[in-house]
Amino acid sequence: MHVYIYDDYLNKSRYNKAVNRMEIRLTDLGLNGKIIRLSGVKNIKSAIQNEMRLGAKTFVAVGNNQTVNRIMGAIIEADIYSDFQKNTLLGIIPIGNDNSIATSFGIKNEEDACNILLARRIEKIDLGLIGDYYFLNEVEVESKGTKINLNDYSLEIQDKGVIKIVNLINEKNNHINSNPHDGKLDVHIITKKNTESLMRLEKFEIITEHPIIVDGVIEVKSPITINVAKNKLNVIVGKNRYFQ
Repeated sequence: MHVYIYDDYLNKSRYNKAVNRMEIRLTDLGLNGKIIRLSGVKNIKSAIQNEMRLGAKTFVAVGNNQTVNRIMGAIIEADIYSDFQKNTLLGIIPIGNDNSIATSFGIKNEEDACNILLARRIEKIDLGLIGDYYFLNEVEVESKGTKINLNDYSLEIQDKGVIKIVNLINEKNNHINSNPHDGKLDVHIITKKNTESLMRLEKFEIITEHPIIVDGVIEVKSPITINVAKNKLNVIVGKNRYFQ
């Protein structure tokens, strides 16, 4: 059974046509399912856990990057997820802006997403874990004064720029050959002096005075540990995804 979880912002009239197109296409493909609207749910983790117990196996985030992060986190944090992980799938239907995660998975628009759900091409992927937050795409922080601590040494960046900790390639960072199957995160340091460096790490600590932005939607503070959750999530992807 499919459970479609709609973000709050889809209630706005400017998204009516896109939502209607999606729902008609899902009906045509025989992919009807239960709809849960985030605006009407107090605890999405409990709602998803209840649907798992009732036999739901595919949870579809309908919205943008923030929607995907909320649904992904709620699925993984469900108390029974470890028992149901093998059969639980995350699908994505992007509507509106800020959908780089869907693009990474080869999903361009709502109609494309419906066809991909039907094709049911599944990839088991690694996630990044920063503190208590899982992330699919990347973490970003200002480089100047930021320290990266490893087991046997530390690196402090003195120049202005940005540090990107990448799990999943998207259209903005596709020059980094990142792979969510390799058990590592790509730490890409780009300074305004036009210097770049790249490290592939499994676990490290970030210490900084700057805000740390997770998948463009969540802000966390340091010091904080970042590591890899291997083979943590099953995702329905398109054949034109950014990784192999």
